[in-house]
Amino acid sequence: MTRSAREALGRVATGLPPTGLMEVVAMADLQTRMDRKYLVPSEVFEQFAAIMGGRLAALDIDGRRLFRYESVYFDTTWLTAYRQHAHGRRRRFKVRTRSYLDSAECVFEVKTEGGRGETVKDRLPYSLTDRYRLTDQARAFALPRVGDPALVTDLVDVLTTAYVRTTLVDPECGSRITCDVDLSFDNGGQRRHGPPTLVLVESKTAGAAAVADSVLWRLGQRPVSVSKYCVGLALLRPELPANRWNRELRTHFGWTPRREAYQPGR
Repeated sequence: MTRSAREALGRVATGLPPTGLMEVVAMADLQTRMDRKYLVPSEVFEQFAAIMGGRLAALDIDGRRLFRYESVYFDTTWLTAYRQHAHGRRRRFKVRTRSYLDSAECVFEVKTEGGRGETVKDRLPYSLTDRYRLTDQARAFALPRVGDPALVTDLVDVLTTAYVRTTLVDPECGSRITCDVDLSFDNGGQRRHGPPTLVLVESKTAGAAAVADSVLWRLGQRPVSVSKYCVGLALLRPELPANRWNRELRTHFGWTPRREAYQPGR
């Protein structure tokens, strides 16, 4: 019987040596980085962890290895950020709040694309009670990074994602691996869930592929073009353009497109 992704992640996380948050930040903060994402079956994920062996440590905070996250994404009425990603635009952005529910902490984040295709993330401490809205301070923080006052003015919350995450680090090469399970997507009127037997693994490095990537490739896993924001919105709004994620959506999320034009405000 196939083990659930949550069970597999728990087994792996509890079997690794612990590392603290300060050590993770010191070794592999990687706010500017290259990201590679994989949708890994639970049994393959456990094989991956066994092969990596003593290279990995798991983030441990007060004895906890699995952490609850919630992200609220903001976009324009026309879903500019979504469309930039859907059409592969070089200049693109994501604006969100990220809440660490177990510690009741929150940050505001703006993610942009660097000149060499790397992800650049800028953060601002944020109030947990404000996570579903943008304060004036948040809009001012986003403006120089998004670069268009009209876009920043038009930003509203469009999607909430929730998931459980374990963070692994490879101190030897300074890379970080986030492992997400129990994905859910909510736009205030509908909710969809991610595949229960797949772990969303993201390898984050400062440049070249890490050892973790090499091991995943040997196990037959290949990087996928998956964004929680874009996948979640496509699932909830199947009339949106989703060619970049078509295969993953059909194969893993039970998605079928709806052939109608998107009308802002619907």
